[in-house]
Amino acid sequence: MNGVERSAILILALGERKAADVLRQMEPKEVQRIGAAMTRLGAISRDQINAVLAEFGMAVQSDSMLTVGVEDYLRNVMVSALGEQKARGILDRVLERDDDTLGNLKWMDPKAIAAVLKDEHPQVTALALASMEADQAALVLPLLPADQRTDIVTRIATLDELQPGALSEVRAILEQHFYRNVSVKSAQVGGVKVAAGIVGRLDPALGNGVLEELREADEELEQQIQDNLILFESLADVDDKGLQALLRETTSEVLLVALKGADQVIRDRFFKNMSKRAGEMLRDDMQLRGPVRLAEVEAAQKEMLGAARRLAEAGTIRLGKASGDFVE
Repeated sequence: MNGVERSAILILALGERKAADVLRQMEPKEVQRIGAAMTRLGAISRDQINAVLAEFGMAVQSDSMLTVGVEDYLRNVMVSALGEQKARGILDRVLERDDDTLGNLKWMDPKAIAAVLKDEHPQVTALALASMEADQAALVLPLLPADQRTDIVTRIATLDELQPGALSEVRAILEQHFYRNVSVKSAQVGGVKVAAGIVGRLDPALGNGVLEELREADEELEQQIQDNLILFESLADVDDKGLQALLRETTSEVLLVALKGADQVIRDRFFKNMSKRAGEMLRDDMQLRGPVRLAEVEAAQKEMLGAARRLAEAGTIRLGKASGDFVE
């Protein structure tokens, strides 16, 4: 990608309102070049967005004129574009820091991690998995003993803040295998969203099995995980064939309202999988509709997610990222 295309991706990632603020500061010729690049890009992958944001972050960090508030500025831009969890992961690398005592685990091979964790207490394993990116944790969990998986997911979902004393004990168990000389601090880890992110990336049969066992043990917790299992933004990771199947299950009205509250990346993924005429009509309808209540957007997105889950259970589409190498 050239510089104009990278700039186009960065601006698209900011969302309509912030992108408009940026474009207003540019000369007309610059806006024209950026706009032309946007139309050429087509569908933009999450990996491309992450790479551009990381490059942008390092460029800002190295600018000697920006000496005040750089970290806050980077955080605001990346959270706006990616959400809290992914933004935190990129910032850790851009700013060369690792606030999470167990952060080193996220760079290690899943098989090596599983080989060590399979003999540890489930609470230790839960903390380790909660400290990883969901993609990586989903590669480790299937390698652990089957009779431990549901217990581990339950523990992840109920984790919150681990105090230094407990964290020190966990570190003592793992450091002989993975790392040395890591400072101990309290750490915010786990929670329902983390557990849902891991379960959502498991093979469907394994993920459903974990949820069924969890439902028997704690129905309320299982429902909380279900509610967070697939976020609307994650539909960007569904392949073209899957999105086309989802579009066939979605009414025009529901799609319109759901996309009104979606970022440009999600919108473009759906537009790409519609006919040119249908896409143009939907764009026109979205502009004519005007503001939509947040509750209506959430209801429409929830309806589409329900359809996506049904298609996934039928084997028609695959939700979540496919197995393979994991990247931020």
